[in-house]
Amino acid sequence: MPKIFNIFVIVKEILQKYWGYTSFRPKQEEIISSALAGEDVLAILPTGGGKSLCFQVPTMMREGLAVVVSPLISLIKDQVQNLRARGIKAMAVHSGMTRREIDIALDNAVYGDYKFLYLSPERLRTDLFRTRVQKMQVCFLVVDEAHCISQWGYDFRPDYLLISNVRELLPDVPVIALTATATPDVAKDIEEKLGFRKDNIICSGFERPNLSYVVRNTENKFGALLSLCNAVSGTGIVYVRERKAARDIASFLVSQGVDAGFYHAGLSKEERNDVQERWKRGDLRIIAATNAFGMGIDKPDVRFVCHFDLPEAVESYYQEAGRAGRDGLRSWAVLLWNKSDIKRLEAIYQSSFPGLDYIADIYQKVFKFLGIAYEDGAGAVCKFNLLEFVRRYRLNAAMAYNAIKYIEISGYWTLTEEIDNPTRIMFIVNRDDLYRVQLSDPSLDTFIKAIMRIYPGLFSHLVAIDEEYVGKVTMNSSRAVKQKLLQLSRSGVLRYIPKVRSPLICFAGERLTPDNLYLSETVYGRRKAMFKERLDAMYRYISPVSDRSAAQSACRSRRLSAYFGQEQCRPCGICDLCAPGETSLVL
Repeated sequence: MPKIFNIFVIVKEILQKYWGYTSFRPKQEEIISSALAGEDVLAILPTGGGKSLCFQVPTMMREGLAVVVSPLISLIKDQVQNLRARGIKAMAVHSGMTRREIDIALDNAVYGDYKFLYLSPERLRTDLFRTRVQKMQVCFLVVDEAHCISQWGYDFRPDYLLISNVRELLPDVPVIALTATATPDVAKDIEEKLGFRKDNIICSGFERPNLSYVVRNTENKFGALLSLCNAVSGTGIVYVRERKAARDIASFLVSQGVDAGFYHAGLSKEERNDVQERWKRGDLRIIAATNAFGMGIDKPDVRFVCHFDLPEAVESYYQEAGRAGRDGLRSWAVLLWNKSDIKRLEAIYQSSFPGLDYIADIYQKVFKFLGIAYEDGAGAVCKFNLLEFVRRYRLNAAMAYNAIKYIEISGYWTLTEEIDNPTRIMFIVNRDDLYRVQLSDPSLDTFIKAIMRIYPGLFSHLVAIDEEYVGKVTMNSSRAVKQKLLQLSRSGVLRYIPKVRSPLICFAGERLTPDNLYLSETVYGRRKAMFKERLDAMYRYISPVSDRSAAQSACRSRRLSAYFGQEQCRPCGICDLCAPGETSLVL
């Protein structure tokens, strides 16, 4: 017993030294204790419940570093910045970096006394990472947003399945998996996919006692939103499905004297960073945004979150609504809906599952669109313009996109949705032929030697490069570097994919004939059924109460908790069903 006591004295000293807290939130101490005991643990904590501390604190207690897998580059950068601000050595590896930058970062992870290495899941498949990680002193493998690994969750991402391969390279390293949202089935699936040695789920509960959930059926959403902004002072987020709606809502609020801006993935990185930082500082009161906004942003004083459109999953709604009131003060989660929302969600359901024959046809059309023949294309990386694709073949854009994403889930390709993709190059001649090119042109000889020195592996795979850095090393302008790369490409020496603000499609294997393409009917059927179940759960959440006796026992918070498998919880007393008179003052 004294030994355990001494450990937690040290744990609390670390908590206060680096984070300034004197005590833990519910379940944090239990999760940390399980991790320090060397157990695999799945932590389910609400948004704002302090998930990061559950792996950061035990990592500071152990020798070595934590490898942290996280789905969003913005989330990775934010956490690394926060750790560095606290004097903790942390770094990130993601697809926006050049190979040289990644090489240096991984070397530092091996030799540089770092405590945290954050990376996006697609990095796990690279030989560079797999070789280096075995040389690192890894104390924990951390999986953030762990629901992404479950094929039955609302946000499945195929690259997350690569994490189990990393476990094979680090067989004795415990896993800490974290998420804000997981139904009992999804939680079991997470444990199975991550190879847990025994069942170990620690859940803090899904109640948010300071958060008033309000649902309004209204045809005048703009009027209801304005009433909310006028009734609730402080910072707010308005979530919408479409980019245009974010801009329109911000313009409307500004016209009504409300300080507002908008955020979506179509803005440049500089524009996104600017509006986000202004909002975080409090220089901008309201932000209208798509769901690309908010994950990983630590702003405790958000007084309300308003869903202007009905979400298609309780999980995403709960996570986004939970960004309000992280400081524990009274806050509001408002959802506006009408019959048009129901029709839209039913249309999304139909277009999301267009049929396996249609999906198989889209598979072949994508290869035709890119000019790739049967038994060719393995390992290729191509720019892919969805709008041009659907125009050429006269397709429904939503159905085509969902077919492409289903093929991705099946493992045949990966579609990146990142706006900024770095320049990638690869030599497509052997070393002897390249040597002859160098002899024929002294200026190219110097240039080729320089890029081979900076970026190893150019003969084996496409390598991300930084043209500005190459220009500094070779004393050329960025424009001159691009011209030389283009010259080598036109000569058939180099494969050159310039930096683009466009999605890329990366092919895992060669183009298959129709007879050889396999799409599982069982998986397709179950995914379709799960989607419908999530829609029905959303409909149940917003459904009104038919009589007074039912109203007295109903509660929005209890409906949410029951969805996630927590049946025993008290009515919150502050939602629109528990306190209709009080909440009516807001809208």
